[in-house]
Amino acid sequence: MTETQISTHDAPADDRNDDIKIYVNGDIVHRDQAMVSVYDSGFMLGDGVWEGLRLYNGQLSFLEEHLDRLYEAAIYIDLDIGLSRDQLTEAVWATLEANDMQTDAHVRLMVTRGKKRKPFQHPHLSVFGSTIVIIAEHSKPDESVVERGIRLHTVPHHRGLPLTQDAKLNSHSKLNCIIALNHAIRAGADEALMLDPFGFVNTTNACNFFIVRKGEVWTSTGDYCMNGITRQKVIDLCRSEGIPVHLRNYSLVDTYGADEVFLTGTFGAQTPVFEIDGRIIGGGTAGPVFHRIRKAYKALIAEQNSGTS
Repeated sequence: MTETQISTHDAPADDRNDDIKIYVNGDIVHRDQAMVSVYDSGFMLGDGVWEGLRLYNGQLSFLEEHLDRLYEAAIYIDLDIGLSRDQLTEAVWATLEANDMQTDAHVRLMVTRGKKRKPFQHPHLSVFGSTIVIIAEHSKPDESVVERGIRLHTVPHHRGLPLTQDAKLNSHSKLNCIIALNHAIRAGADEALMLDPFGFVNTTNACNFFIVRKGEVWTSTGDYCMNGITRQKVIDLCRSEGIPVHLRNYSLVDTYGADEVFLTGTFGAQTPVFEIDGRIIGGGTAGPVFHRIRKAYKALIAEQNSGTS
């Protein structure tokens, strides 16, 4: 990434992260001692699922929705997490407490099928139980991204049909998205815009994608993209705020002519897009609908933290 490239995951450096403690299978150890086996299914095959969580003012935002998605994914891939929801929640909080974190932290909760007996793909070779790793870092989104905006490049790598690998599955197998991102970076963009198998606009390599046309918000049907927690919260907020929102198929023609474009994700919440395939969107500034949604989302987080949600 060059100096002029930015990301939806940009955050100011924080020296405290040099000494964080990480949860590994029941132990909480210094990051330098946090290790998994080279025989681990996640390392060897990308065989696992994960969730990203945000800590705001002592609260893990939308924790139950994230756990719903994690345990549903584990059922789909026949993975026994080995801990109940309550036990896993306790492990997350223990990790945060070990690092003295109260706010502005990002948590990556990862579960793999565990260490294998032999270095082959058959799941029955994973005989030692799951591997659970929880990384919590001091990490606050760089607010300047809202002023600078994201540049996207449409790539030939699409999000596939469920009969290949369901894009709703938040798996460790991210190579398709990484290849897409590398393609976009080589084209001088920040992130990749990915289409669905039929050529409709779908998602980026890392975030869900929205456009605004004549005051109305459009996003994909959700059939071929990760159905993000933040994505759903934005859809819900649009409905409660009286902003027309449509889940529909739409093309690059609709996208290039949009008044506003923005992305959603757990870390950055909402991030404006100022350029797609060399075309400037909305005059290169964040638009009024984006700011209205962002304000409503911050209010939702504050309401949750007050215990009145």
